[in-house]
Amino acid sequence: MQTARIPISDLKKPRATPKGRQIAPQVRAEIVGLLGEKPRDRQYLIEYLHLIQDANGHISADHIAALAQALKLSQVEVYEVATFYHHFDVLRDGDAAPPAHTVRICASIACAIAGGQLLFEDLKNSCGADVRVMHAPCVGQCDHAPMAVVDQVQIKTATPQKIAQALTLPRASESTSSSIPAAQISVPEGAFSAFKNFAEGGLPLAQLIATMKDANLRGLGGAGFAAGRKWEIVRSFEGPRAMVVNADEGEPGTFKDRYYLERNPWQFWEGVLIAAWAVEAQTVYVYLRDEYHDLRRAMEAQLTALQMHFPALAASPYRLPQIEMRRGAGAYICGEESALIESVEGKRGIPRLRPPYIAQAGVFGQPTLAHNVETLYWIPEILRKGAAWWRGQGRNGRNGLRSYSVSGRVKTPGVKLAPAGISLHELIDEFCDGMLAGHSLYAYLPGGASGGILPASLANVPLDFDTLQAHDAFIGSAAIVVLSQRDRVRDAALNLMQFFEHESCGQCTPCRVGTRKAAVLMAQENWDEKLLSELSQTMIDASICGLGQAAPNPLLTAMKYFPQEFAR
Repeated sequence: MQTARIPISDLKKPRATPKGRQIAPQVRAEIVGLLGEKPRDRQYLIEYLHLIQDANGHISADHIAALAQALKLSQVEVYEVATFYHHFDVLRDGDAAPPAHTVRICASIACAIAGGQLLFEDLKNSCGADVRVMHAPCVGQCDHAPMAVVDQVQIKTATPQKIAQALTLPRASESTSSSIPAAQISVPEGAFSAFKNFAEGGLPLAQLIATMKDANLRGLGGAGFAAGRKWEIVRSFEGPRAMVVNADEGEPGTFKDRYYLERNPWQFWEGVLIAAWAVEAQTVYVYLRDEYHDLRRAMEAQLTALQMHFPALAASPYRLPQIEMRRGAGAYICGEESALIESVEGKRGIPRLRPPYIAQAGVFGQPTLAHNVETLYWIPEILRKGAAWWRGQGRNGRNGLRSYSVSGRVKTPGVKLAPAGISLHELIDEFCDGMLAGHSLYAYLPGGASGGILPASLANVPLDFDTLQAHDAFIGSAAIVVLSQRDRVRDAALNLMQFFEHESCGQCTPCRVGTRKAAVLMAQENWDEKLLSELSQTMIDASICGLGQAAPNPLLTAMKYFPQEFAR
């Protein structure tokens, strides 16, 4: 029996449009207008998401579709990046746009002990329907706790009154704030003297690297790897080479990089040029945390002025590298160098598996030098004054200078430039004018959220690389948070674990599940110390990157040094 054939036209009418989501013409036009003449390259995906967020206060599903079309990406690729970062408000179909204003109250440790939670609760009860009140991780102003951010304006030592006043002002954003004309930025007389000496052939490369190795300048972002040795390793791999600058500074309690970038940016830029020259980096990416909006505009103007300042080098063998500013989007994990590189490439900030290490295959597959802001800041000073000068600055058997970000229960918090190896007692007495009235030292964080929590009885230990490991702690970025008898270490440890839970990228199960489970267990009145210890060991042994490996440090040191808080 012959089966009747049904014409395809009877099954489905011809499509009037291509398959998939139809993009409204006005949205497509908006994206075209925002991108302008900018390159349609996926490495700029995060930059373009910022353009949409700044212009609208959110990113809609139609925006995702139109941007994907413009960059010739799938909508899934754009969506997964947009939803990875905290500072993008991504709407699904049917979602209402967020309120006109957003107030973020910092929930990190320094702001928590300064009354941040009380401020949050007050605002939740008092703000109207056109204001969204949210918690936020550290915003890099711990010396002015408690901190709030109204839209994109930081409010120091925030109060309900200050926030209410800020809400009456026109909504500020990156798209509405005026840029700083480069012509208004003057390069100081005598700046870049060390760099010009090398660029014009005054000092051989071998001598430059030897000086850095002799000084033993170590990475001041936390890892502590010797800078001169890092240059040698990167140079050992065939070019072209690149360089990334970690200005993300997301470690709770850390704000030293902002301090130097605001007060003496030209020394930082000189350090960038010297390090790039040392490894012959053709491209430099400066990755700055998103919360530093005013600083970003200043640095962009400085970069333009810098490029205008160096035509005199045209006759030298040196050429300025291509330097690009990249804007973070709220992800602590991007302080990890390979996650930062993924973000620079326009992707989610997911740490890479090693090997290869980034010195061999980093940004866009090129051998890559990664440096922290403060590390670069000291390079010109060392080269001008000599390696012996740097080595002679330490105390208690250590060498060099450290910029300690001090916050918490001291009279004068802030960035304290002090000898490496200074003890906490010395730091508080000599640089912070002592403890706050009515407060006595009880505990302290020597290295931000991940460096552990130590008791007052260990306040005479030198604060430097390799001096704290014997006490199950480390110096990291030298973020010092001082706690007094009015604080509970178990509360501080819980606050830090909740931070790690929020900031885990989710790639590996030990970190993703471990931080969540630990936070639940630590929120209970009676801690199951055996289970928490086993969970911590699993995170340390099996996590892919330093976030999961270091997340248990505050928990473990709290149980070790403060048993009185856990007595049943």
